[in-house]
Amino acid sequence: VQLQASGGGLVQAGGSLRLSCAGSGRTSSTYGMGWFRQAPGLEREFVAGITWTGGSTYYADSVKGRFTISRDNAKNTVFLQMNSLRPEDTAVYYCAAGARFGRLVPQILADYSYWGKGTLVTVSS
Repeated sequence: VQLQASGGGLVQAGGSLRLSCAGSGRTSSTYGMGWFRQAPGLEREFVAGITWTGGSTYYADSVKGRFTISRDNAKNTVFLQMNSLRPEDTAVYYCAAGARFGRLVPQILADYSYWGKGTLVTVSS
């Protein structure tokens, strides 16, 4: 599975951005998917995840209520809608694919096998 993230940019605090992650291959829609982020000097951290059916989602506490993960399997694309952005959300955001046909949302780095190149999100104060 090859993944391509897009949609990053510069936004003021309180603003919104929508990230997209396009997957290649006929089977990309069968993977649990997630978004991670990595700020300078910090470890990569989990942001949000979704099962392959889209029936279950899971969020880090820091983004709960502000970010929404969704997917369109017909288009092999996963989205991350980010609202009420804060300067501390500034990071490179990565999408990743976990196990196929999983019933649970993959929540840790080790659950993910495929990674896309990141997209930079910068939130100014």
